[in-house]
Formats: sequence, structure tokens, C-alpha cells
Amino acid sequence: MSLMKLETISLSSANITEKMVQEQIADDPSILSLGKLELRDKERIQAHAGRLDLLLQDPETLKRYEVEIQLGSTDETHIIRTIEYWDIERKRYPQYEHAAVIVAEELTSRFLNVIQLFNGVIPLIALKLTAYKVNGGIALTFVRVLDEISLGLVDEDEPVSEPTTRESWEIKASKKTLAETDELLKLIKEVQPKAALNYNKHYIGLEIDGISRNFITFRPKKAHVNMEFKLPDQGEEAKTRIEETGMRTLAYDSQFKFFRISIDRLENGKQRDVLRDLIRQAWELFGTP
Repeated sequence: MSLMKLETISLSSANITEKMVQEQIADDPSILSLGKLELRDKERIQAHAGRLDLLLQDPETLKRYEVEIQLGSTDETHIIRTIEYWDIERKRYPQYEHAAVIVAEELTSRFLNVIQLFNGVIPLIALKLTAYKVNGGIALTFVRVLDEISLGLVDEDEPVSEPTTRESWEIKASKKTLAETDELLKLIKEVQPKAALNYNKHYIGLEIDGISRNFITFRPKKAHVNMEFKLPDQGEEAKTRIEETGMRTLAYDSQFKFFRISIDRLENGKQRDVLRDLIRQAWELFGTP
């Protein structure tokens, strides 16, 4: 078998337009390598600010990505436009987490230096778009050259999430799933007896002696509870073991480093055994001061 050298081309020389690239991403957002995203909207009208190329969303975490595409080299107006659309969307829908995504064929070192100044304050992702001529057709690749800075949820000295109440969670989720969360807390207490629920706007965390200690968090829904463990992604063998008990594994949260499980109903002893193991690992790795 011989190796083939790929020939890179500029999209403009191949008569490929920004609209065509946009349609390709809209048809299959996974080509951006940002996860299993879904298309929410394209050419989304922004009040007094033009149109957002693409709005994508993670179906599990509900995180939204405001995507702007530019053929050729990016420039200052591209940066400003991307940040402006991100800012409009996050203000319009504050219940979601948002990230700004810049896509361009050429990302100069000067450009990367400029947008790195924003990163950490504005969650920015820069993707380099490259086109290759392959068997008479054109293949596109997207390489992440700048990632948003990963910020923890709430550490002991970072009370950044807006607190809320159990009653508001019972309305947002359901009394059934809040009762399931209480049962899951009992398992945590077997490992750390001082653990208590800490109700925040977008998730339910843990606190110990009044201090946030989120080695585990919960995101109750109407019919099930998503339980998140501060752990590295578990292997396929562990995932199979979990799913054999009737629970479901969800996509790994690579930004905040949470291994995630969906629980419809906490029933049998095998489920509890698996959860105890994960709770103990999370506490030992990330819970202790």
C-alpha cells in the first residue's frame, strides 16, 4: 500500500463559497470535532448586528456554540463580529452555557495573540479550516488551534454559581427526581457523612461544613437524574458494567472533566455498588482538601 500526499487548496480557487461550507457543517456538525452537536439555527438574525452563521448545541449539556465562518485569513472584524454574536446570544439565553467559535482558513500568529487576550474572560475556540483535493473532490478538515480555558464549576474559593432553592428545582425538574437525588446523597454520605446538597441555578452541587466541594454534581430532569463524577473518562469495560445495571452513560464532559451517568430510578444493589465505587474514587481524587 502506497501513501498519498494530500494537496491543499484555497477554497476560493476551487469556487467554494462560505455558504457551501456553512451548509456542510449544518448537515454534520460533528466535523468540527467539538462533540456530538446539533444544529439549532443558521443565518440567525441578530438585532442590529447582522446574521450569525451557525448556532449549534450539545444535546446533553445544552451548551451552545455561536459559530462564525470566514474563508481566507481572519481579521479584526471577524473577531468583533464573533464576540458580538456570542454576547447577544448569551444575554438572550442566560440559562445556557455559551462559547464563541471562529472558523477560518488562515489564523495568523498575531490574530491568535489578540484573541488569547480575551480567552478566560470570553470562551473562545479557534478552528483552522483546511481544504484538500481528494479523488476529484474536496475534503474539509477543522483543527482546533485555540481552546477555551477550562474553568471549574465551583471550588472552595469560587462561589460563582447563582444559588437557588429546592422548591425552584422541584418546579424546574420534578419532586420525583429531587427525591431520587436525596437517595443518591445517602450513598455519598456513606463515603463522606458531612456532605449536603448545595442548590445552584444550573446544577445541584455538594457542600461540606458550608464550603462547596463539587466532586459530584447533579442535574435533575423531569424523569431522570444526571449524576456527574469529577473523574477521568472511564473505560469501555466500566461503561458496560454501568449500563448492565440499567443506568446510562452520557458523553464525557471534557471541559469540566466530569464522568456522567443518567439514572431513571435507583433500584437494585448492583446500581448502588457501582455508584459507591465511583463516589469513592471522586472523593479520593478531588474531594479531599
